[in-house]
Amino acid sequence: MQLSDRIGRRIKLQHLHVLLTIVQAGSMKKAAALLNTSQPAISRSIADLEQTIGVRLLDRDTRGIEPTEYGRAMLKHGVAAFDELKQGVKSIELLADPGGGEVRIGATTYIGEFFVSAVIERLSRRFPRIVFHLITADESDRLLRELSERNIDLLIGRKVDRFDDEQLSFEILYDPPLVVIAGSRNPWVRRRRIALAELVNEAWVMPPPDGMLGRTYLEGFRASGLDYPRTTVFAAAPGVRLNLVATGRFLTMTTISVLKLSKRPGIKVLPVKLPYTSSPAGIITLKSRTLSPVAQLFIDEARQVAKPLGRRKAGVRWMSAHGRTPRRREPSVEEESTQRVVD
Repeated sequence: MQLSDRIGRRIKLQHLHVLLTIVQAGSMKKAAALLNTSQPAISRSIADLEQTIGVRLLDRDTRGIEPTEYGRAMLKHGVAAFDELKQGVKSIELLADPGGGEVRIGATTYIGEFFVSAVIERLSRRFPRIVFHLITADESDRLLRELSERNIDLLIGRKVDRFDDEQLSFEILYDPPLVVIAGSRNPWVRRRRIALAELVNEAWVMPPPDGMLGRTYLEGFRASGLDYPRTTVFAAAPGVRLNLVATGRFLTMTTISVLKLSKRPGIKVLPVKLPYTSSPAGIITLKSRTLSPVAQLFIDEARQVAKPLGRRKAGVRWMSAHGRTPRRREPSVEEESTQRVVD
């Protein structure tokens, strides 16, 4: 009998469920308690599964139970199988109740505060019974791990050096320019042209330079031959920085997309020419995962929200925030038009 025939006829979902539970619990006894069954029944399920597959899946010693190399492979694909079944159930639920369902989104704090919240607000108006789970983090490593472990459906973030092109799919949503902003009462707003070097000793509110966002901004200053500016307040949260800038005392660097989405009054883009130092923001998903209909609804809405935020243009060399030197260019019409008070 071929292996595929044995899998179809003899492997049960219950066997995989027992295997997953044992590894998570660390012992047969604990797994039996979690599954509300007996330890001999747990042992029989694993024995049946090992006999069907033809290899040992678990190593047992005085310290507990650990999966073998074969067990780890089975666990990896078993998790994927259960996830696909779960997505299938979600699809059936949405067919039965088109306005319901749930979606789990990961995002960096910066993107989550403005862009993802805007998408949720719009989509929740159309489908008020959808439940949204938003997980945010300052660094992308945790979010990529949550995605790879299938704890979130999709990730809205930037494509960074640690991005795994073999397992992950990336779709660009927007790629807006960086700008320097000040409150409308700041004396610098009266200037028609400003060199970035003139501002480095002003009072800045900036993210820490060793964080993901700070590293992006640091590249912007270094591309102009400058170090990180004199920072009076270190704060990564964009809302905090915009609040302080609006007082007229501080400067900060941000993107046009944040200004468009935040709609903060009394903030002006200063006429400072900057090298374009940005990584595009986009949708990151697992290539091997089937998305639920609700997750696809979120992606479709995200594309609509992203349309006015700035997209990659042909003929312009765009730079990642991780070490390539940008080519200077004249500001676009969109950038020139933002040199006014943002309402």
